[in-house]
Amino acid sequence: QEQLVESGGASVEAGGSLRLSCSVSGVSIRVVCVGWFRQAPGKEREGLVTMGTDGTINYRYADSVKGRFTGSKDSAKNTLYLQMNSLKPEDTAMYYCAAVSTDRCRLTPTFRLWGQGTQVTVSS
Repeated sequence: QEQLVESGGASVEAGGSLRLSCSVSGVSIRVVCVGWFRQAPGKEREGLVTMGTDGTINYRYADSVKGRFTGSKDSAKNTLYLQMNSLKPEDTAMYYCAAVSTDRCRLTPTFRLWGQGTQVTVSS
């Protein structure tokens, strides 16, 4: 019943923008921590942003995307988003959304629920 489905991945030129979406079912994003992660071939999975339940000001961003990526949530739609601006070739990766209990809301790939991923490719 619990499921996360990403969408919006595409190929884009460096400097461009994309917005990823993650539709969540089976659990309300009002009561869990959600986040975005990515993994490039041969590299470790990297946390990009975590979004807890204690306010936007407490969202955590990885240094690699801070100022370029913005996570957001639409509780009514039970959907989360990742707005990606000023994309760089090194942003090329499979992007995942995930959910975990609020007490484990950290920028580490230890979330309980994961989507299948959506591919983002940034060309130079």
